[in-house]
Amino acid sequence: MIDSAVQAASWQLSVIDRIVQQTPGIKSFFLRLRDPFTHVAGQHVDVRLTAPDGYKAMRSYSIASPPDESGILELAIERLTDGEVSPFFHDVAAVGDEIQVRGPLGGHFLWPGDVAEPVLLIGAGSGLVPLMAMIRQRRASAQTVPTALLLSSRTSHDVLFADELQAIEFDDPGFVLSLAITREAPRRETDFARRIDGTMVQEVIGRLPRAPAHVFVCGSNGFVNIATDGVLLAGLGTAAIKTERYGG
Repeated sequence: MIDSAVQAASWQLSVIDRIVQQTPGIKSFFLRLRDPFTHVAGQHVDVRLTAPDGYKAMRSYSIASPPDESGILELAIERLTDGEVSPFFHDVAAVGDEIQVRGPLGGHFLWPGDVAEPVLLIGAGSGLVPLMAMIRQRRASAQTVPTALLLSSRTSHDVLFADELQAIEFDDPGFVLSLAITREAPRRETDFARRIDGTMVQEVIGRLPRAPAHVFVCGSNGFVNIATDGVLLAGLGTAAIKTERYGG
């Protein structure tokens, strides 16, 4: 492993080791790094593509995998029809392709490490990715801190990492999964059939043994605003809330 601060400032080549279709609109790309580094759940990498004419396009993608020694990063990338980078990954990229990456980046939206007080995670769509890294890090390090995930998806088929999340919920009494399904009836009695709102946030907080000391919210600008307002209406202070917004 090389120094993370040096690595974050440097571009390196990675190779696509594996591609997995996760939902109709999201694929996971497993990148084998030339120079492996250690990251913290919640961090991201920059990805840079260079066209034959020299034009460069760059996007930031959260790391879905937990910190480990494998040297492989999982990026779960949602196809955006008006994007420059995501259509390449979905339509062109293949196993064995070389991809330029830089990271790990980000020092704010991070799993709090050896935490004892409950944690609330709120995400929408591919906004689950950094939260999933946190859930995986918590599990890999055998932490038992009570953790609730409130995840918004259009349909049950659009729930990213659905099987893994439900398996964790079944196996781990300290993990609570709540889905907000917005375009069809939910399949589970504990889920919701509407968009996230303040009442829903309060109900999910009530599924934890006590109020969370850490709240992480990730999604589009509008979603983050609505979810954060819900957290504040539930009586939690702004100091407990960390947000990450995506787009493009």
